[in-house]
Amino acid sequence: MTQTDQNIEARKGWMGLLAKAPPAQLAALFDTVEPKPGFTWLRPCEVGGVMLRGRMGGTGAPFNLGEMTVTRCALKLETGEVGHAYVQGRDKAHAERAALIDAMMQTKAGEGLRAKVLDPLQDAMTRAKADRAAKAAATKVDFFTMVRGDD
Repeated sequence: MTQTDQNIEARKGWMGLLAKAPPAQLAALFDTVEPKPGFTWLRPCEVGGVMLRGRMGGTGAPFNLGEMTVTRCALKLETGEVGHAYVQGRDKAHAERAALIDAMMQTKAGEGLRAKVLDPLQDAMTRAKADRAAKAAATKVDFFTMVRGDD
């Protein structure tokens, strides 16, 4: 895997994390980051819809499952890095924070930002997933069959 491929995979990872992050938690973590760089909008936050597609069984013919509301934006830092964001729902502030963090992750401040924002988000999401799995496991029923003797 080339360095460019690794960079693309890393960016996909943090952009997905930012899109799925709870807006209040992202806002609280991002408030601890200083200084916040100046930027100009390439595409101001706008709300729209996307069509969700599915496949029966994961391999069948594609079908339109329904629509989902998303907010998207793009911005450019004063240093030239471009950040993009697509988030579920109508939260323009969430989209702006996600795009700003995406752009900042491409600068020298990226590692510090990872430690202050992305790692805590990832840890919280991992804990939440483990809690959901533990709750589901508590309701698991193991069925077994006893062989009846025909004496």
